[in-house]
Amino acid sequence: MNFIPSYIKILDSGELKTRAETALEILKSCKSCPRNCEVDRKRGEYGICQSLELPIVSSYTAHFGEEPVLSGSRGAGNIFFGNCNLRCIFCQNFEISQNWKEEKKHEITHERLADVMIELQERNCHNIGLVSPTHFSAQILKSISIAAEQGLQIPIIYNTNGYDSVEMLKLYDGVIDIYLPDFKYGSNQSAKTYSYAEDYFDHTRKTIKEMFRQVGNELIYDGDIVVRGLIIRHLVLPNGLAESEKVFQFIAEELSTNIHISLMSQYFPTNKAHTNILIDRPLRKSEYEKAIELMEKYGLHNGWIQEIGSGENYKPYFNENRFNPFKN
Repeated sequence: MNFIPSYIKILDSGELKTRAETALEILKSCKSCPRNCEVDRKRGEYGICQSLELPIVSSYTAHFGEEPVLSGSRGAGNIFFGNCNLRCIFCQNFEISQNWKEEKKHEITHERLADVMIELQERNCHNIGLVSPTHFSAQILKSISIAAEQGLQIPIIYNTNGYDSVEMLKLYDGVIDIYLPDFKYGSNQSAKTYSYAEDYFDHTRKTIKEMFRQVGNELIYDGDIVVRGLIIRHLVLPNGLAESEKVFQFIAEELSTNIHISLMSQYFPTNKAHTNILIDRPLRKSEYEKAIELMEKYGLHNGWIQEIGSGENYKPYFNENRFNPFKN
């Protein structure tokens, strides 16, 4: 299969460049995410994400820890963006997501970000993985436009916490081929308590619906590697705090039971988790198994599961096999 990324199709017409310029205008009264801070980031005003006009890249690499269909044998070309529009008290990447003063040192130009994308392609990565892109979504679109003009031609993964602006995502329609959102919570209350986002569930349902509209529910492969589609990640939390059943119910009833779900087991208490007794312990095997049972309850039959505490040991999950790796 000779897959052509979507952004190539709108490059020659000038549509990609036009959208990039439209996105950058949003920064003047920022609504890059549902926070709608309306600060002028171009003039040095800070909102919740503590980020200005230039993107912050903490690191980039060929990454082999994603789902096997994304990492493959040559790695996903992941670009890790600094800062975040959420404030998860258990964030495992808090050193780059909530360390604003230090991360500001890693600001780069749009042109340099485009160079990074080209470099990862030259290193033979399967794709470009935008990790935590939401608060830099306008700037990233500009860099994609530049990189495409310079010969970028591999799929782009939008790997997000799920708390995105639908309006911004519409500018990415026909640009992103692989959406990889988190769906962290099945209620606004949990999101308010643990991520300081009191409308997370409401907004994330809208954003994932938009992603679904753009790429559908089937994964398209080039060999063993996914080149287009939607994979929803869900991290199981202690004491049922993620309210997984409501997440799965939404996916099954309002999207499709064919959606691929990556059920993540690697929760451990870190960052500020010690401030809340309900989340200040590791995930139990029984809690993760309960989440698998809920997937079965709602007929969700595609995706990957993990061993407890493993962030990378993915195992295929298919309902028709009724397979649970933790039971003999």
